[in-house]
Amino acid sequence: MRYLLSSLCLLFLACGSYTKKNNFQFKKVSNSSIHNSYFSNKTKDYVYKANIAIYGNNFSGIFVIKKLGESNHRMVFTTEMGSKIFDFSYLDDTFNVNFIIESMDKAILINILKKDFKVLIQEELPVIKSYASQDTLVYETTIWNKKYFYFKSQQLDKVVRTSKRKEKVAYLFTEVNDTIANQIKIIHSNIKLSINLKLIN
Repeated sequence: MRYLLSSLCLLFLACGSYTKKNNFQFKKVSNSSIHNSYFSNKTKDYVYKANIAIYGNNFSGIFVIKKLGESNHRMVFTTEMGSKIFDFSYLDDTFNVNFIIESMDKAILINILKKDFKVLIQEELPVIKSYASQDTLVYETTIWNKKYFYFKSQQLDKVVRTSKRKEKVAYLFTEVNDTIANQIKIIHSNIKLSINLKLIN
């Protein structure tokens, strides 16, 4: 009986939500939306040195994001010699593959990259719930029916996509200068995929 009770307790804890697992405290805030300004300037080309590691394969080069209009972004990844690796466009919730090299032209991978980069450029999102974690505010929202948590201290520091209680993808923004993140990392916990971006001045 004691063993059964212990097992049930462990099962209950294992089934806890992401917010309970991380001891988030519910906090009511006046913000009705989350604002991400990192790629919001239409007059600027955001140019990064990039490395994308996928199951032991590494793609390095130059990654450029350009805001073309309201909810309209284009991103191009090339080798340092200028050969195109992929070219994606977003307009509202519409995503288009303008070009992708054959070795990356897989529906599953394209869908993952589509979701990853959508997080970077999505400027406004509704707040579903808000929490506090030490000195950081945490906002719960959804993108394309997936649950995300946005962590803000002085600026947007991190975004996490979760599945029930587990962290699936982490987006880390560091060396932030005004509205520009000089370094961005996207780390997947369930697959061997990571993306590292370092701003080129």
